Amino acid sequence: MTAAPVEVLNPDGTGRVVILCEHASRRIPQHYGDLGLKPSDRDSHAAWDPGARDLALALSRALDAPVVAATVSRLVYDCNRPPDAASAMPTKSELIQVPGNADLTQSDRDARTRAVYDPFCVAVNSVLDARGPDTIVVTVHSFTPTYFGQPRAVELGLLHDTDSRLVDTMLAHADRIPQRHVARNEPYGPADGVTHSLCLHALSRGLANVMLEVRNDLLRTPDEIADRAQEILMLLEPALTDIAVREDQT
Repeated sequence: MTAAPVEVLNPDGTGRVVILCEHASRRIPQHYGDLGLKPSDRDSHAAWDPGARDLALALSRALDAPVVAATVSRLVYDCNRPPDAASAMPTKSELIQVPGNADLTQSDRDARTRAVYDPFCVAVNSVLDARGPDTIVVTVHSFTPTYFGQPRAVELGLLHDTDSRLVDTMLAHADRIPQRHVARNEPYGPADGVTHSLCLHALSRGLANVMLEVRNDLLRTPDEIADRAQEILMLLEPALTDIAVREDQT
């Protein structure tokens, strides 16, 4: 039996937040082979966001939030990229070559889009279409502490595109977690193409949103993941209250 390319967890959650996790899995479906990757590459950050799915589930439990998560490696298709982007099916990720993506025809790309990206978008749309205009979209990611040999000091990135309402308010509460290096639009930002899901699923509906990027060396154990979830909640929960108050006043 072929596994579905997307899973919806806690679909009946009644909280205000909907969580997306585009890079939740390193699974490469059998019919794609191994994409020419070494086993270590298939387990690396290039293939998925380590700790992101577990962090998304921890936040889901705290917020009673539905989670829409991809179950296929982003090296097969990156659900945070549009079909026409080269990075949707990358031939290289940082220093890792992806031979299985090197000679894809347009037909191959279209087939992967239909198999992975389209079902993910359908699932997100189904969850969001059933909810109200006060819904908040949170996407959950992790990033590697060293990139092209350069260490990254940031530990928690709060990313946004043209709608910064939620990030502005979360950053206003950043002094609640002084032990963390929190930054806006780091280690990536809109110019890197990483806000595709925010634009497609949240901005298009006028929903406040944030993309969380957590350094993955802080997500190695269940205890660390639980601690990171609590730190994020210390910023997110008061931000949700602040936004609700402002909306009531308008």
